[in-house]
Parts: sequence; C-alpha cells; structure tokens
Amino acid sequence: MKRLFIFLGIIAVLGLTAAKLLSNKEKTEQKVYIPDPDPKVGVKVAVAEVRDLSQESGFLGSFNPNRKAEIRPQASGEIVKLNVEVGQHVAAGQLIAKIDDEQLHYQVEALQVTLEGYQNDLKRYEVLVKGDATPAVNVERTELSIRSTQAQIKQLNKQIKNTSIIAPFGGIITAKMVEKGSVVSQGTPIAEITDISALKLVVNIPEKSVNAFKTGKSIPVRTDVYPHANFNGRVTMVAAQGDDAHNYPVEITVANSSVNPLKAGMYGSIASDSKVKGEALAVPRQAIMGSAKQPQLYVVENGKAALRDVSVGATTNEYYEITKGLKAGDRVVISGQINLQNGTSVIAQ
Repeated sequence: MKRLFIFLGIIAVLGLTAAKLLSNKEKTEQKVYIPDPDPKVGVKVAVAEVRDLSQESGFLGSFNPNRKAEIRPQASGEIVKLNVEVGQHVAAGQLIAKIDDEQLHYQVEALQVTLEGYQNDLKRYEVLVKGDATPAVNVERTELSIRSTQAQIKQLNKQIKNTSIIAPFGGIITAKMVEKGSVVSQGTPIAEITDISALKLVVNIPEKSVNAFKTGKSIPVRTDVYPHANFNGRVTMVAAQGDDAHNYPVEITVANSSVNPLKAGMYGSIASDSKVKGEALAVPRQAIMGSAKQPQLYVVENGKAALRDVSVGATTNEYYEITKGLKAGDRVVISGQINLQNGTSVIAQ
C-alpha cells in the first residue's frame, strides 16, 4: 500500500511539472515576434486623369553663368599681394594676386652680368680672329653661350610674368581659397570668377516640341523674381542627343540687366510656340519607370501594387501622356516604387 501511495505521488508531481512546462511554453510563444506574412508598404499615389497638355507647354529651367573658372597660378611661392574679396567685380586682365618673385629677379640679374661678359669676350675674339691670333671656334662658342644665356633670361622673365595672376575675363569673385601669405604651388586654385554679364537658361524640351527651337531664334524669357519683366533670349544651343525620356536640353542666352539683375541659379521659363497636345490621359512624370522603349508604372488595385507596361505619347515638364495601358481614374504610384514588386501590399497616401 505504501508503495502505491509513493507511485501515485510521483505521477502527480510529474503531471504538475508537465502542466507547468506546457503553460510556460504557451506564454513564451505568445511573446515571440511573428512577422507579418503580408507587410504593407507606404506609397504616394496620383490619379490618372484627362488634362489639357497644351496648357502645360511652358518650360521651366535655371540660369547658368555665361562663364565660370577657377583662377590657378602658373608659378609657385608665397602670395605677397591678394587684391580681391568675394563679391568684388574685376575686369579682364586685372591683377588678382602676386607671388614673390624676388629670387627670380636676382637670377635674371646674375645672368645679365654673365651675358655682358660673353658679349665683351665676343668683341675681343672677333678682333683676334681678324689678326689670326685665336681660332675662329672661340667666336662660335661665345656666340652659342650668348644665345643660351639669352634663352635662360627669357625663361626667367616668363616665370616672373607668371607670378602676376590676372583675371582671365571680367566677372565677380565668387570664391577665395587663399589669403595673403599663403604658399601655393603651380595649379593650386586661389579664387573663382563668375561672369554673369549674360546668363544661359537651360530647359529640357520634349521630343515633339524640340523642332520649334532653332539656333539664333529669339524667345521671350520670364522669371518669378521679376514677374512683370520680359527678357529677350536667343537660342544658342540645341542638344543633338536627348535623355531616356526623350527630352532635349536647349540653351537660351539672356543679356543681364542692371534694372532687373539676374543671378546664376535663378529659375526662368519660356513658352512653347507650338501646342504639345490637346486633351489627353496623363500621369505625373514621377510615375514612369523603366526605359524609354519599355516604360512601366505601378497601379494600386485592391490594396496591392500591380506593375503595368504602358505606352507614352507627348511629354511636358510635369506630365506624360499615356496612350495605352491605363484608364482615367487609375491610381498610380509616384513615390515609393523602389520598395515595390508586382503584388506588394501597399498603403496609399
């Protein structure tokens, strides 16, 4: 009987232990993170809609300076003069900086003494040769020494000239990299000069409108900085090759004005003479992915991203015409495509 009680006790202890372990296991499993098998990606969408693309045929660009260059010395040494500050206007040929040339002048002076000695020797040899008192070869050697010394003097004078750093063209100093007393080496940039006497408005023109732009053509230019002012622009460059979206950079040069002064980096706009398109189904440019030959976009359907092949027609600065693969009202993804695959669940914003 005693053994039976002991056996039942052992069974009871084992049962309680098993129940406790099972309970702990359930609690542990509840605490373990289980990833969502279908995570949702946040994206920004826009609605494909019919719009009048002919009203979008104004093209926006930014002004680039007419010329811009880093000023680099052709000599090495200590800068003993620095005559410019950032924002200062300088004329073409104006002295920007001066590098110490004292040692070079000493070398020229020494060579001039040597040259004078050779010239005196030449006079004596020429007299002696006439009297057959010395070989004619001494005259030839002295003449060669004179020519060599003269060449060395010219070289040193060229180096002295290079110690004067001048402005290559008129403009504004937009950066200064050194100060007086700095020691620079040949080719070290010491300042930056920018010419904005004229500016170049660069705009990207769609393929169907680029033929309206010819080199030399006059085009009115406007800017939001001076909304009531018109600037006369002239087409100075039409790119021979476009980008993957069939847009061609066009450069329009505008003379700067003292009344309404423009600055490099400002925005400017032009209006196209020809209509790009009438009403057409269009989506924002950010929606289009892939290559120009096989454009694609994501459409949000039933909470999922569906990848579609589309055909693109006319383009403007803001929109693409969609001629195939989309219908009005479709919601297309314009931000967040990098995180998507066909069938990815999304949260549209």
